[in-house]
Amino acid sequence: MKFLHTADWHLGKIVQGVHMTDDQDYILKEFIKAIETEKPDAVVIAGDLYDRAVPPTEAVSLLDNVLERIILHLEVPVIAIAGNHDSPSRLHFANKIMRSKGYYVTGELSSQLEPVKLEDEHGEVHFHTVPYTDPSQVRTLFGNDDIKSHDDAIKEVVHHIERDMDPNARHVFVGHLFVTPRGEEKENTSTSERQLSVGGAEHVSSEHFKNFHYTALGHLHQAHKVHSDNIRYAGSPLKYSASEERHQKGYYVVEIDEHGHTSIEKKNLIPKRDMRIVRGKMEDLLSQPRNDDYVFVHLEDETPVLSPMEKIRAVFPNTLHIQRDVSITGALSCDASTSTPVRHKMDHLSLFKAFYQEVKGTVLTDESEAIFKDVLEEVNEEERRK
Repeated sequence: MKFLHTADWHLGKIVQGVHMTDDQDYILKEFIKAIETEKPDAVVIAGDLYDRAVPPTEAVSLLDNVLERIILHLEVPVIAIAGNHDSPSRLHFANKIMRSKGYYVTGELSSQLEPVKLEDEHGEVHFHTVPYTDPSQVRTLFGNDDIKSHDDAIKEVVHHIERDMDPNARHVFVGHLFVTPRGEEKENTSTSERQLSVGGAEHVSSEHFKNFHYTALGHLHQAHKVHSDNIRYAGSPLKYSASEERHQKGYYVVEIDEHGHTSIEKKNLIPKRDMRIVRGKMEDLLSQPRNDDYVFVHLEDETPVLSPMEKIRAVFPNTLHIQRDVSITGALSCDASTSTPVRHKMDHLSLFKAFYQEVKGTVLTDESEAIFKDVLEEVNEEERRK
């Protein structure tokens, strides 16, 4: 059995006010080309098809077009689950009807835990689809008041799956979780991933998946294995934040032989535009050739720069964000033990005071400072709401 493992499409994603739909359309067309080349028996999408519960119309249309191409035209079944960004009921709607056409989507967890069964020349492969579910829902579903955390919830779900496992079949677990080697270490996260809970209760131990031939995970955006070669995150097909700059985006090609042994190969996808960080002084950045990548600019000019975004976008038209990396060095900022200059980043108010004095030639008044603080608080509040 050969299948492609992907996850975290986040259709409808907006990064720093920029809609990513065009880039998502491009990368999914590349993914469809890969399906045509690989000719898999199935495609597994391990959650977060959409970026939010009520996705924009263009995101819904894009998913519809992609699924139509894969399932109806290429005749490749798609097995998908809801992630923490998705609306379970929206994805789960009409799932029985869609199964007849080869789209096996599980939005809501059921106590029945019926696997998706596909066959190859060696027999059946059972895909156990477990969408993102809050521990309280699992507690109610199985009547177990001892379930408090995500780890407790998955332990309960896996217990019920293993109880009814067909020993003659090969088994694949599909989940949208925060899995770590012992359920306690935080790793491979990025700023574009929404926390599943607070206080560490979201961590799930990889030990729960030892009896599956492969575990296809979603939620973390960097492709990697967890403790075992056959427990893996596919990662997102696109970069969605500056913290993902060094990620190699793509998908896994997974093959399971008649004995349940897996061979796994990572394949990369090349985006229409990269997402990266550029650093330097304004004069040096403006001397570079024009580039359409999405960039986060770290300006290193010691003095304020007028209209930085307007200037930078002459070279990097898809600039997403600019920040000043200003350092103050000198005797007062030296480490006494090493005599090495210590770099300090100026806060927004200090930067504005320096900018104001540079432009106006006078010191910022208390009244103007109060106005700036009010405006800054409004901007920060808007950022927190995004």
